[in-house]
Amino acid sequence: MKTLLAATCLLAFTAGAAFADSKVELDAKVHEARAELAKHTSAGAALASKAHGVLVFPRVIKAGLGVGGEFGEGALQVGGRTVGYYNIAAASIGLQLGAQARTEIILFMTADALKTFRDSQGWKAGVDGSVALATLGAGGTIDTKTAQKPIIGFIFSNKGLMYNLTFEGSKITKIEK
Repeated sequence: MKTLLAATCLLAFTAGAAFADSKVELDAKVHEARAELAKHTSAGAALASKAHGVLVFPRVIKAGLGVGGEFGEGALQVGGRTVGYYNIAAASIGLQLGAQARTEIILFMTADALKTFRDSQGWKAGVDGSVALATLGAGGTIDTKTAQKPIIGFIFSNKGLMYNLTFEGSKITKIEK
């Protein structure tokens, strides 16, 4: 079973690396993803404008057949400027079949949360920092309790914000572009 898991993850990560975007392409996709966030939730866009750092993964591919994996590349922006490039990866075991693409955005609302992330050699959601997944309430507002967390995450597809998902177990690593 471990061999199957390792092979699936290796295949997913190798495929992701083979189709890696250039800096220019990735920066353009990050810009589009931030515009999509604003389209889905003005409250999310308002939070992003107050964040100390915004980590954007414009396209995270998750696929599985019993054993699954996900992979995506993105950029960290501070003050609206890209300051580094990262990948996100995770593996899972359980009942799963198929593939999906989604956008993931993580807001670092405090200077300490951003510093901890940037100083890490491989940041793992749920271990190195807890990501509060944003959900929308009446009128498109974000829960007040969530909005006060140091790290807030958004997951969405072209159909809108996605619920009942998590960042837990995802490892984010700085990459050179």
